[in-house]
Amino acid sequence: MDLLEQALNGQCAEAGVLARLYDYDLFVLAKEAHTIRTQKHQDRVFFNTNRHINPSNICADSCKFCAFSASRKNPTPYEMTQEQILEQIQDSYARGIKEVHVVSAHNPNYSYEWYLNLFRAIKASFKDLHLKAMTAAEVHFLSTKFNKPYQAVLEDMLKAGVDSMPGGGAEIFDEKVRKHICAGKVSSTRWLEIHQYWHSLGKMSNATMLFGHVENREHRLDHMLRLKNAQSPQNKVEAKQGGFNAFIPLLYQKDHNFLKVQRSPSALEILKTIAIARIVLQNIPHIKAYWATLGLNLAMVAQEFGADDLDGTIGVEMIQSAGGAKSKRGVSKEDLIYQIKDARFCAVERDSLYNPLRVW
Repeated sequence: MDLLEQALNGQCAEAGVLARLYDYDLFVLAKEAHTIRTQKHQDRVFFNTNRHINPSNICADSCKFCAFSASRKNPTPYEMTQEQILEQIQDSYARGIKEVHVVSAHNPNYSYEWYLNLFRAIKASFKDLHLKAMTAAEVHFLSTKFNKPYQAVLEDMLKAGVDSMPGGGAEIFDEKVRKHICAGKVSSTRWLEIHQYWHSLGKMSNATMLFGHVENREHRLDHMLRLKNAQSPQNKVEAKQGGFNAFIPLLYQKDHNFLKVQRSPSALEILKTIAIARIVLQNIPHIKAYWATLGLNLAMVAQEFGADDLDGTIGVEMIQSAGGAKSKRGVSKEDLIYQIKDARFCAVERDSLYNPLRVW
């Protein structure tokens, strides 16, 4: 049986073999990925109206790929107070955001209760706002720093009002690559355990993959297969059981960090990665072409190659832009709608769990 046919039927689970999907013509992959995308989502392209908040860039870890954390490459440390955070959310809330996305560096100065009090304050002030917060890497950091089981950290987050988890901190699951680019960060096994326990609490999360640095194609397929195996076996998530909402291939930003990667992947390589993700990860509902790393134009093109989501307006983007991405000021809802409609897709503003709010 042809490898692509095996992949489409879920009959191959070897990363080294599946990596040969990259040898297929881009448009052969695109045809199959777009068919899956259309079966799941028709001609809809999803986005949300959200605001990213990054409370601090002071980090106990020193990942080589990161340009955001305070270091010799970024000698401007900061940490926000809860009052400053709530003020920023209030400003964006007045302009119609539906989600606040709180992701921080692993700041050794914040207490355990600081995070929980922040989440309680956000939910008390903005009851209808979806709170997406805490990567698995942050959960692991709190677990180790404060000597608490990660399960207890997740349960405390849930009680404090966290609605869903972002997918950050996954990077690449291969431990040899991980040791090179982010030694000391949460292990791949623990990252997956944290998300699966969160799912067992009935909650949803996302999953990322950082690509385009020192990893190879087999590493990417290994990463996808681990996510596929960690997801609920059904194509749709079981009742009372959470799961991964979306897979987000994050393009590595090569400026202002210590990894010293000379060239970014070609558009061909990026689009093949997105198409292969759609083919392999059929039990994860959405593939997000994150415009903050890809640029809005390529993210729109990716909607023809298996992706169905762009992320959202973001408001202020500090992590990818620190590495060279042109995303610091976010994007307006009007621009997103225009770009989606101009590409002959149906623009759908969604909530954080992909329920449609308005269709253009």
